[in-house]
Amino acid sequence: MNYHDPDSLYRIFSQVIRLHYQRMHQLLDAVGIYPGQPQMLFALHMANGQSQKDLAAKLNIKPATITVMLKRMEKAGLVERRPDPADQRVSRVYLTKAGQATWHEVTQVLRIIDKECFGNFSAEEQVLLRKMLAQLRTNLSVACAKTGDELDG
Repeated sequence: MNYHDPDSLYRIFSQVIRLHYQRMHQLLDAVGIYPGQPQMLFALHMANGQSQKDLAAKLNIKPATITVMLKRMEKAGLVERRPDPADQRVSRVYLTKAGQATWHEVTQVLRIIDKECFGNFSAEEQVLLRKMLAQLRTNLSVACAKTGDELDG
């Protein structure tokens, strides 16, 4: 495969990833949040009052990254951290009213990006694309679990 061919799967996939990121950034910027924050809002919307440790595990983000993200979101008034009443060592994270309102705006952003990405796909094409992307995710998950030894030979 020629990776520099503009029609190669690799090149098209890379362009799709970049364009999706740019469009999400545009839409989320209008809401006043950063691209990593919708997942946090969703996790808290589904189960408010989670510990930072649980959020880090659920979102597959390092605890230090969660701390930075939460500080930024606290400063914006989207979340608040409170000590766990049963264990003062544990900090629990809650959506504020502003965070809940922002979650609803983010839901609208997700609807927009979904329509922009998949609006002209038939239902059958969407099912096929979902299946192919799931397989791609599986392939990459397996590759990420490897040690990197395949580059030695």
